[in-house]
Amino acid sequence: MKRLKPEGLKVLVVGGGGREHALVWKIKQSPRVAQVFCAPGNAGIAEIAECVSIEAGDVSGLLEFAWKNQIDLTVVGPELPLSKGIVDTFEAHDLLIFGPSQGAAEIEGSKAFAKNLMQKYNIPTAAYGVFTEVEPALAFIDQLAATKTDGGCPCVVKADGLAAGKGVIVAADVEEAKEAVRSMLSGNSFGAAGSRVVIEEFLEGEEVSILAFSDGIHIVPMVSAQDHKRIFDHDQGPNTGGMGAYSPAPVYTEELAPIVEEKVLRPTIAAMEAEGRPYVGVLYAGLMVGAQGVKVLEYNARFGDPETQPVLMRLETDLVDIIQACLEKRLDEQPIRWSEEATVCVVQAAAGYPGDYEKGQVIHGLSPVLPGVAIFHAGTALRDGQIVTQGGRVLGITAKSRNIRSAIELVYSQCAQTGFEGVQYRRDIGRRALEREQR
Repeated sequence: MKRLKPEGLKVLVVGGGGREHALVWKIKQSPRVAQVFCAPGNAGIAEIAECVSIEAGDVSGLLEFAWKNQIDLTVVGPELPLSKGIVDTFEAHDLLIFGPSQGAAEIEGSKAFAKNLMQKYNIPTAAYGVFTEVEPALAFIDQLAATKTDGGCPCVVKADGLAAGKGVIVAADVEEAKEAVRSMLSGNSFGAAGSRVVIEEFLEGEEVSILAFSDGIHIVPMVSAQDHKRIFDHDQGPNTGGMGAYSPAPVYTEELAPIVEEKVLRPTIAAMEAEGRPYVGVLYAGLMVGAQGVKVLEYNARFGDPETQPVLMRLETDLVDIIQACLEKRLDEQPIRWSEEATVCVVQAAAGYPGDYEKGQVIHGLSPVLPGVAIFHAGTALRDGQIVTQGGRVLGITAKSRNIRSAIELVYSQCAQTGFEGVQYRRDIGRRALEREQR
C-alpha cells in the first residue's frame, strides 16, 4: 500500500464550510505539511490555504486536480462526495484519501440501511419502520401513537437519504407526523431523499455526539460533544444543520463511555466489516442517553458540523499522524492526546435561516480575536475586498477555556464583537452543561 511521506506533504481538503475550515486549521499545524489546498473553500479558509474553485461533489474535477498537483493526501469533509464514491475513485488511481468508501458511507446515505444494520447486529436504537407508500406509513404512526399513555410526541419522521441535516421532523402530535409523511412521500418536500421514509419511536433523554477514528478494524472515540440542532433558544423552532456545540458533554460520563464503546462503536465497525463494507475514516454516532439507556439516533460518515470545531480545538496530537495510522490500519498503536480544557462553538447564521436567507451582508469584527478564540468561516465569500455572508450558517465562533462556564463567557464576548446585519445565533449553547453543574 502507498504510504505517506514523512514531510513536505501537499494536502487537499474537500468542502467549504466551518468543518473544513477547522480541518484546514488543524492540518496546517502539522510540521509534516508543506501546503494545503481546499476545494472549494471559503473566505476564511483562503487566508490560511489555497482555495480551488471545484465543488465538493465534482469527483472527476477533484481527481484531476489531485493527480495533476501530486496531492499526497486528500481529506473529505462533507457527505456528498463520500456518497458519490470519491474514496473508491481516488484509491483506484493510487491516491491516498481519508474517508469511508461509497459502500461504507451508506451508513449515512441511507437511514433505512443504518437502521436495518443496527437491528441485524443488535446495536441499540429506537423501534422503527421503513416506508415508500403513504397509507402503510400512516397506519404505523397510529400503531406507535397507541403505545403512548402520556399523550406525548408519538414519533420522528426522517427522509431516508441525504438532506443536509434537515430531513428530520420531530412530530408534536399524530397529525404533524402524518403531514410530514405526506409531504415527503407525496409532496416531494425533500426530493429523492424523501422518496423513502423512516418512522421511529420518539426517545426521551439528552443527546450526545461521539465522533471516532476508525481504521476498519480498530475504533478510537474522540472527546464527547453536544450539538444544538434547533434554530432558537431552548430547542425551539425547526431543525438546522447545527447552531452550536460544546465539548465535553457532561452527560457522557466516565461510566457511560466504555458502554458506548462496547455496545455501539466496536459492534458498528465489526458489522460493517461483516457486511463487506470495511469502515475507514471518521464515524459519527448521534446518541440519546435516557432512562432506556443509550440508543443510536443516527450515524454520519464523516466529521460532524459544528462538532468538529470544538472537538478539533481540543486535539493535541498531530491530525495527519492519526489519519496515517487509520490508513495503515494501526490505529491501535497511535497515541491520541486531548486538552483537558472545554470548548464551545456558537454558529452565527443569516436572517431567515434555515429557510430562505439573505446573502451579501458585510461581516464586521473578524479581528481582533480574543485570546482563546478561533473564528471558523462557514458560508462566507470575498467581494470587493470585503468578507460577506454567502450561506445560511456563516461563522462558527469557537472558544477554549478552563471549563464550560468560562468558555461560554468567552465565546459570547466574541459574538458581541462579531456579526453582520440580521445575524441570528442562540444564546444558550452549553445550557445543559451548566444545568448539570448547578444540580
